[in-house]
Amino acid sequence: MDNVLPQQAEQALQYLHARIPLELLSPVVGIICGSGLGGLAESVLPEPRAEIPYTNIPHFPQSTVQGHAGKLLFGLFECNRAPVVLMVGRVHYYEGHSMQSVTFPIRVMKRLGVGTLLITNAAGGLRSEYSVGDLVILNDHINLAGLAGLHPLRGPNAESYGTRFPALSDAYDLDLRRRAHQLWKSIDRGPVSTRRLHEGIYAFVGGPSYETRAECRMLRGLGADVVGMSTVPEIIVARHCNMRVLALSLVTNNAVLDPGPRGDETSIQDSRGQDLKRAIEKGKANHEEVLEAGQKAAADVQHLVSLLVRDILNTDHAS
Repeated sequence: MDNVLPQQAEQALQYLHARIPLELLSPVVGIICGSGLGGLAESVLPEPRAEIPYTNIPHFPQSTVQGHAGKLLFGLFECNRAPVVLMVGRVHYYEGHSMQSVTFPIRVMKRLGVGTLLITNAAGGLRSEYSVGDLVILNDHINLAGLAGLHPLRGPNAESYGTRFPALSDAYDLDLRRRAHQLWKSIDRGPVSTRRLHEGIYAFVGGPSYETRAECRMLRGLGADVVGMSTVPEIIVARHCNMRVLALSLVTNNAVLDPGPRGDETSIQDSRGQDLKRAIEKGKANHEEVLEAGQKAAADVQHLVSLLVRDILNTDHAS
């Protein structure tokens, strides 16, 4: 049973090796593009490149969510001409996949030679000082699903990848976070940009429904700064594989922490129809809003990730 995962990853690896140009076969950096952030693929040179749909790769889970293209992109990274691999669109637990299936692409990346993983996602902001369009470098997480037993490492341990009981206190690479903050300061975002870069804690929830007001208050009370439906299972498996990790959240909506109107409030007793609807729906999240925020922030996110990859490749090659 514990050999099934390595065997499946090997079959996926053989399929990819037969279809990828030789100069792209050993990517050292992997990038996961979150909702609305598929534009990161523009950082890869047009030639040579290989785009492989998830549907064609043995044992790969399929992406079904709007804004997630569902393909592996192999190419050379801009001026470095160093090989990278991008997941243009991710898969999620809420789509019906198991935790092991959701994180299977990370296992394949490890077999391809990826040593550093950059993860992007769209998330709801739980702090009042976070604005839509702000970026948050993750420095910790709260894995609610994992604490309840829905964990990507549940079952026989894949010894060829990592230890049975991996520590996660160092999951978010401090050197990569330091570099990200330094590089952000060097980006010219224009005189009218108000986008800020923060650090914070990500709460992973199963989805696909957005969180209730009470759930948002609970998560904020637990110490979470942003909340989303991805990323943490990928990080856990990446660390199990001894990969370095940097995770970046784009705040695409502000979570609603206000308890909202009560049915017995005096102020609404004479309200009707649209007035009541506006009162209860104030701040309501939707996926179209997430994609729109992603598109507006894409240039800054792409620029920061591009600088990070360039810095990682230059520094790691020099050392």
